Amino acid sequence: MIADFLLNELVDRALAEDLAGGDVTSAACIAEEERAVAKAVAHASLVVCGSAAFARSFYRVDPGLRVEEKLADGRRAQPGDVLWIVEGSARSILMAERVGLNFAQRLSGVATLTRTFVDAVPPASKLRIVDTRKTTPGLRVLERYAVRVGGGHNHRDCLGSAVLIKDNHIVAAGGITAALQRARAYAPHTSRLEIEVESLPQLDEALTAGADIVMLDNFDAAALREAVERARGRAIVEVSGGLTLQRVKELGELGVDVASVGALTHSAPAADIGLDIERLG
Repeated sequence: MIADFLLNELVDRALAEDLAGGDVTSAACIAEEERAVAKAVAHASLVVCGSAAFARSFYRVDPGLRVEEKLADGRRAQPGDVLWIVEGSARSILMAERVGLNFAQRLSGVATLTRTFVDAVPPASKLRIVDTRKTTPGLRVLERYAVRVGGGHNHRDCLGSAVLIKDNHIVAAGGITAALQRARAYAPHTSRLEIEVESLPQLDEALTAGADIVMLDNFDAAALREAVERARGRAIVEVSGGLTLQRVKELGELGVDVASVGALTHSAPAADIGLDIERLG
């Protein structure tokens, strides 16, 4: 779950963006005392996510509103399923509608795409589907939560949470061995060292230098199979680089440990959810 202070900060920022000038349409068209009941409905198959952010969007506008959750985060919804019911001031509902839906659509979209990747993993496989840092600026904590709701796992949260030596680090440090030696001397004894490699010779050097995790970047099928065999029992094997849904089965069957998929967050389509006022009073 998301800490309250973080959720409030994210929701308040979104509301400030949308309500900087108030809601002139609702103020002009709807009487202040008018009350309403609205239902948030799935218009396509999806994995529900974002219930807390959706509800908080309404409560931060008007604590007198009531939001009822009908399907919890992680549940599958079909077209026509009611996800949430909102009741209270009609003006307040309309003021919070767009922000609440933006959170719900975005997070449900990430959870739905993640579940699709997770479902493609062969049953007997140890393969983990994980996210990357390719997240929407400011929304990483929510999008990482959505990945977990979808059945995936999280990679490092930020640059300070793990050692991950990539191509530019290798060049700047003077090579794979040098980079790993410096990282080993600097990092706490509790830290694993991960390094990105782009070829079989680089993999061999990384394994010899004591890498704990090797990230195979854009390896073709033949090189990948050979790399997994060379690394077996010596390092955790992660595969990255434009991974598609069609490759998940192959990676699982080869014995890859981790598949990092940036698309889970940077390319997840928004889930189709609508909010409609059903009655007044």
